[in-house]
Amino acid sequence: MSPSMAVTRAELFAHLDKLGLAHSTVEHEPLHTVEESQDLYGRVPGGHAKNLFVKDKKSRLFLISLRANATIDLKKVHETIGASGRVSFCSADQLWEHLGLRPGSVTPFGAINDTAGAVTVILEKTLMEMTPVNFHPLENTATTSIAPADLISFLNAINHAPTILDLPTTE
Repeated sequence: MSPSMAVTRAELFAHLDKLGLAHSTVEHEPLHTVEESQDLYGRVPGGHAKNLFVKDKKSRLFLISLRANATIDLKKVHETIGASGRVSFCSADQLWEHLGLRPGSVTPFGAINDTAGAVTVILEKTLMEMTPVNFHPLENTATTSIAPADLISFLNAINHAPTILDLPTTE
């Protein structure tokens, strides 16, 4: 994907607005990791997420979103998500090619750039029980809050119906 083909943050917000989905965004310094996001939690209510872009042994792609404070069991998650064998992290090039995102900016909103439908979106059930849920809006200089049902509506509208699962995690 070339940089000119990736959806911009403004285009994402316009798409959410067109769908009638409420959202709010807080600007902040670039945040690359969950650890860097800790002080944001007091300012932005709701469920905060970590997002993993992984592939299985058959190169099937999965975007997994779960609670920021949970640790996923990467040795077992393939059994839950229906992957072929253990999963491994995708490269920065694969992240850009399929989701139009840079490392540190992984978000389910990136599925809007997966026009080929190659990525399966997995949302943790416990995260989706929090309101609102918070994700980067395609770049890590802001956090966007959205109701879980509205996130699902967005994903359905872009032909990425998510799978909501209890994932193998530890707190």
